[in-house]
Formats: sequence, structure tokens, C-alpha cells
Amino acid sequence: MSLKFLALEIRRVFRSPRFLIFTVGFPVLLFLLYVGIFAKQPDEKAVLMVSMTSFGAMAAALFTGTRVAVERAAGWQRQLRLTPLSGSGYLTAKGTVGMTLALAPAILVPLVGVVAEGVSLDAGGWLRATLGVWLGAIPFALIGLLIGQIGTSDSTQPITQLVMLPMALLGGIFIPIDTMPDWLLKIAHVLPSYWMGQIGRGAVTADLTTGLGQDVLVLGIWTVVLGALVVRRYRKDSARV
Repeated sequence: MSLKFLALEIRRVFRSPRFLIFTVGFPVLLFLLYVGIFAKQPDEKAVLMVSMTSFGAMAAALFTGTRVAVERAAGWQRQLRLTPLSGSGYLTAKGTVGMTLALAPAILVPLVGVVAEGVSLDAGGWLRATLGVWLGAIPFALIGLLIGQIGTSDSTQPITQLVMLPMALLGGIFIPIDTMPDWLLKIAHVLPSYWMGQIGRGAVTADLTTGLGQDVLVLGIWTVVLGALVVRRYRKDSARV
């Protein structure tokens, strides 16, 4: 991966107000709004904090695919194939950009939780609610890349939203998982959003505090499968040129 190309990509993204407002500002605003409406106790505020952290990191990582689709439509990927930059370097840089965007809500939402709402966790809890949730966004960066490789510049954003909203709802981010019927919970257990949420929820909810082994295993499987699909799609797309 070219570090210069990666730095260029990160600068391009952070110069886009639309991306910054959605990925950084929106999760913070949602957290403050939901706390004002629903949360009265410290533990309720903590649960909302990790939920909005998860949502922000997931959304930021997913929307990486929008720019990929635009570059495909403009012929930018074809131009890059004529340069020393490899396909793996290009995909790695794009995925890294998605994870860089996901880092912003993973830091800012908990920071607002501490400063504005007085949320308090132990050291292990903060690691799970920040670093753990952020790393849990890796499969979503890959999903974003896959959508960008499949969709068009016009269809990528609606496809991303159609993926993101069910993931957020069934992952327990907007709907408490203990209110879901058994059949819906079984579906949720298949999704990476559920296991990403489990990492954060385990930091703040006593009856859900479990080891990270199963969470990491499931998210790792999703990462491997999605990574293989992204590479396969990129190679197939390259073969048509």
C-alpha cells in the first residue's frame, strides 16, 4: 500500500463537509437527543453511548463504498491500474480510509458521554466501548467496499442505506435486543452488527458482560469472507477492462 496514496485519500475525505457532518456530527447529536428523551439513569446513558458509538462507526465505515463507485464510474480505477499501485494496495487504502472515518465517532461519542453526560466506566469498559467497537467496524468497511464495487455511482448510497438500517435495527443498536422475539434474535445473531454491539454492550450492561472470544470469532469470520468477496469482485471487474 502506498502511504502517499493513503494520505491523499484521507485528506480528500476530510475535506468533504457532508462526510464529516454525517460520520462525526450525526452520531453525537443522536446520542444527546436520545439521552434527553429516554435516559435518566447513568447506566441508561452508558447504553445509549455505546449504541451511538456503534452506529457512528458502522455508518462511517459503510459509506466508504460511495467514493469507490464514483471512481469506478469516472474511470479512475482503470487509470490507477496503469500505475505501480497494486489492486491490493488500492483496496487496503480504501478500507483504511473507512476505518479512519470510523475512528472519529468511536472517540467523540464517548468523549461527549463523559464531558456532557457524566458517563463513567472502568478501564476495561472504556477499551471495549472505544477501541473494541472501532475494530468491530472492520467488516462494515469491507461491506462498503463490496457495495462500491458492485453498485453504480447513483445506486451505491441507497444500497448502503438499505444495508445499514436493518443492520442497526437487528443489531440491537436502535432496538434493545432483550425486547426482540426469539425468531428475530436468531436472525440478529447472524449479523456482524449484533456482535459489534455485543462488544460495547458488554462494557456497560452487567447481564451482557461476557468474554470477547465469541464476538471476535464471529467478526473475524465475517472479515475473512467479506475480504475474499471484495478481492474476487475487484479482480472480476479488472478482467473486463
